[in-house]
Amino acid sequence: MKSTVPCLQKGDLVGVVALSSLVEPEKLGDALSFLDELGLRYIVGDTIHAKHDYLAGSDEVRLADFHEMVKNPEVKAIFCAKGGYGSARIAEKIDYTLLEENPKIFWGFSDLTYLHCAINEYANMVTFHGPLLMAASRMDDLSKKMFLQLFSPIEIQYTEAISSLTTIAGGVARGEMIGGNLYRLVSTLGTKFEVKTEGRILLIEDLDETIPVIDSMLQHLKQARKFEQLAGVVVGSFTQTGSDEAALHVLMKEYFADLGIPVVAGFKIGHETTNIAIPLGADAILDADNKVLKILPGVY
Repeated sequence: MKSTVPCLQKGDLVGVVALSSLVEPEKLGDALSFLDELGLRYIVGDTIHAKHDYLAGSDEVRLADFHEMVKNPEVKAIFCAKGGYGSARIAEKIDYTLLEENPKIFWGFSDLTYLHCAINEYANMVTFHGPLLMAASRMDDLSKKMFLQLFSPIEIQYTEAISSLTTIAGGVARGEMIGGNLYRLVSTLGTKFEVKTEGRILLIEDLDETIPVIDSMLQHLKQARKFEQLAGVVVGSFTQTGSDEAALHVLMKEYFADLGIPVVAGFKIGHETTNIAIPLGADAILDADNKVLKILPGVY
């Protein structure tokens, strides 16, 4: 099990950074207003105003910004403002021992999947797969409510009360929750940050990828033997695939139906207005027969 991180309290200071694509700082207002609503103080990292081609500053600037937030004892959480691409470029130079010795909330998704894998493994720490701050104006009320898990430990129970779910394969499993963006998970293969799936419940989601491309990425993971010892699969939001949901479910059945593990699709976790935040590295139970995902608290 991963180490947990301290809860937030009203009035705490948090850091806002961009570790991937460059940010349009003039559009950050809604994000900062949302932090105000949560009762948090914030400092904006150098990366929010930095630019290096398509990145939010050079690799050195983004790495330094992250390390400064980790080292600052007043900063209790690090929120990523935007995804895109770029976090993998700094993963190898991050001081994971520093982060393990100064545990704090790390929040983001999409491109940040690469860092979730890295931090989970090398800092042995729970992280949070949740909406990027630049999407604050597009988040629905339920997605905003999920930030409250950072203030008080809760057991997340995702049922069909949130969205319609489809059982791809039945059964019940318990294991550590891992995963995130499918494209970024595949990009970890063959690196020191390669996603570890043995005995774990894998979350997958993606945006703007066609069914053939999703097929190709799943095939890559399969040939890398990442499905052989899985405990279960949570299929999150696959948006803008160019096909209907039925085609996605057919594909998922081809890969997962015969593995003897629970697999459920339809979770609003990913690139949608509803994006349910979950702790990665936390203990989870997936009950495909009753279509329930329970995740035990990721903070204390």
